[in-house]
Amino acid sequence: MSRYIKFIFISIIFIVLQTTVANIISIRGISPDFLLIWIVLIAIRYGQIESTLFGFAIGLLYDLATGGVIGLSSLSKSVSGFMAGYFFNENKTEITLSTYRFLLIVLLTSLIHNLFYYLIYLQGSEINTFRSIVMIGGITALYTTTISLLPVFIFMRKYSFIR
Repeated sequence: MSRYIKFIFISIIFIVLQTTVANIISIRGISPDFLLIWIVLIAIRYGQIESTLFGFAIGLLYDLATGGVIGLSSLSKSVSGFMAGYFFNENKTEITLSTYRFLLIVLLTSLIHNLFYYLIYLQGSEINTFRSIVMIGGITALYTTTISLLPVFIFMRKYSFIR
């Protein structure tokens, strides 16, 4: 049970980072998704079920904290956790976290997350949906992937996979 309490505590820290630091480092309104990186980390280390459940809980807490559309982040983050969980391999966790594989998983998961999020968020608006998904979602995915270099460097050093 202590692992889940640790997850909740770290998730709250990431929600605070997402609502404060992400806005500070945003470029023209595009900010990285720290919560998604955390969900992918959970998926790689613990599997699909935990990442899906925590993705839902983190998304719901984020929606409540920001006053966004309730349930939209929970849906997109739980789908992201489910997709990232497909890359779980108990024997290759250290290798995945400390190599380019983690970056590719974050990029793919971020693209899927943004597709779900913006398809629902832009329903009924006059904004060009396809252009918004490609431009905003794609750039956000690249920015999130760039920020996810930090955990790769940390795990690379921790597991001594520097080559």
